[in-house]
Amino acid sequence: MGRLLERYILREMIASALAVTLVLMLILLTNEGARVLSRAADNQYPHDVVFALIGLGALQHLPIFVPIGLLLGMVMAFGRLYHDSEMTAALACGVGMARIYAPVIAVGLVVAAVLAWLSLAVGPASMARVLALRSAAAHAGQFAPLAPGRFRSFGRGRTVVYAQDALPDGTLANVFIERDRDGRVEVTLARRARHAVSPDGQSFTITLYDGERYEGVPGSPQYRIIKSFATLTIPVQMPPLHDVAADLDAAPTRELIGASTRERQAQLQWRIALPVMGLVLAVLAVPLSHLRPRRGRLSRVWLAVLLFILYFNLLQVGRTAIEHGTLPAAVGLWWTHVVVVVTVLLISRMPTWLAQWRNRTPADPALSPA
Repeated sequence: MGRLLERYILREMIASALAVTLVLMLILLTNEGARVLSRAADNQYPHDVVFALIGLGALQHLPIFVPIGLLLGMVMAFGRLYHDSEMTAALACGVGMARIYAPVIAVGLVVAAVLAWLSLAVGPASMARVLALRSAAAHAGQFAPLAPGRFRSFGRGRTVVYAQDALPDGTLANVFIERDRDGRVEVTLARRARHAVSPDGQSFTITLYDGERYEGVPGSPQYRIIKSFATLTIPVQMPPLHDVAADLDAAPTRELIGASTRERQAQLQWRIALPVMGLVLAVLAVPLSHLRPRRGRLSRVWLAVLLFILYFNLLQVGRTAIEHGTLPAAVGLWWTHVVVVVTVLLISRMPTWLAQWRNRTPADPALSPA
């Protein structure tokens, strides 16, 4: 029975935090799905990698969404306890704040450990996998067979191909090709065409038969016929595969430790700051959720949202300052945690100070010295 209150508070916090985090995750998955589907449509991704990209993309954002879900859930849980006078009754019965903070710190430590795992290990690995899948999918989509009746773009949109029909042997019929060549547009029409991948896998070759080429400048009525041809081969250069190792978000944490470049130092500080933010927000949820009598149980949620926005923006500002050299890497992002803690303490003490100022006793003029 001695731990009944702690178990009760723990159950309320976990239930609220899980509910809020689940809602945020559904929103995240929806936005991530729309973004990946849009990119897949533009780059002709194979269907089998779309769901993998959605899941991995959502996994990268978990270290950001978990702290805000934890903060909102705990503020809502303690707001209900204050609103229903359960917290007031517990404090009136002699329960100290140490017993209130015990389950809070326990949850904060567990969440911080999970965030450290996500931020330091899972996040970079998932980002590397996303970049590899995205690059391979874009490459495979570019080399997929041309489908009749559909426009296909190559070379980052510099070449557009359309075929009206396709024969059983793979020959394309009534082909249209538009190429952007340093501000001039080249249009090629052909009765037949065949396409093939170069041996090095870096270019896409289209061989046209019986056609004509036109050239002109967009917006100008002057187009000219360059020449008619019996056979014409057009090589389309493919974009190179993405260099995963060059992306800082995908770099393993062990490679960032002791790095000399400011960008890598800032990346390491960012990854360390996220689990610390989770623990700080868990502890600050208690004073932040304190309600005065007759206040709504959700009346402090907006304040929690503003606090998270301030916290997250401070971290981003500090990261940018380290990258640009205006803030020493030795200082890191630790100052942001101090600023947020001091801000919450000032906010929690402000009602008491205002009440003392309103209720101060004015000096009696008769007692003042002549």
